[in-house]
Amino acid sequence: MIIMHDIIKTYITGQVTFQALRGINLHIKKGEFVAIVGPSGSGKSTLMNIAGCLDIPTRGSYLLDGKQVSAFNSNQLAEIRNKKVGFVFQAFNLLPYATAYENVEVPLLFAGVNRRKRKERITRLLGQVGLAEKAANKPTEMSGGEMQRVAIARALANEPDIILADEPTGNLDSKSGQQIVNIFHELWKMGKTVLIITHDSNIAGRVERIIQLKDGQIENSHSPAAV
Repeated sequence: MIIMHDIIKTYITGQVTFQALRGINLHIKKGEFVAIVGPSGSGKSTLMNIAGCLDIPTRGSYLLDGKQVSAFNSNQLAEIRNKKVGFVFQAFNLLPYATAYENVEVPLLFAGVNRRKRKERITRLLGQVGLAEKAANKPTEMSGGEMQRVAIARALANEPDIILADEPTGNLDSKSGQQIVNIFHELWKMGKTVLIITHDSNIAGRVERIIQLKDGQIENSHSPAAV
């Protein structure tokens, strides 16, 4: 599903040049559950942004479902993000004055889904993450764990094949974090491809594969049992 070959990402700020990724070669199969780990500055978020078509590589090849997305323009990348990839972030990124229902509805509105289908899907997704009774609540009326579950429901709104999560338990207590880990595990068992950046050992211990980054390169790739 995800095939990267010799991916290089260079950022230039004024007279300063920084190479965030230095020749990444990566193959993630459909339905795989993968954690990307590594110290700050190792290139984890840059790799996630390229995988999710939020950014493009400076050099290299990125095939997503057989399509060379590294050559796509901004409109084509936006279409991929809307239809194929669901994002979950550490900071939740919910609309603060919108209800849980309305937050999950946003990507469906952009996708042009009709009102009846939107209601059916939002109700199902909020129920799936255990928040059916919180549909009318705003983020200020929810705990961190509940907000992250709304964010997961929103990520699933357009039924993407791939879920990308950047430190999804980073702002949560251990109990809420465990609930989020369980949801990702269930999504993987349902056939989703799940790729998570994490420092959370609870997540890293339950994935199929751990990819260790260091200084913009893949240091190793192994199963949790091999740690």
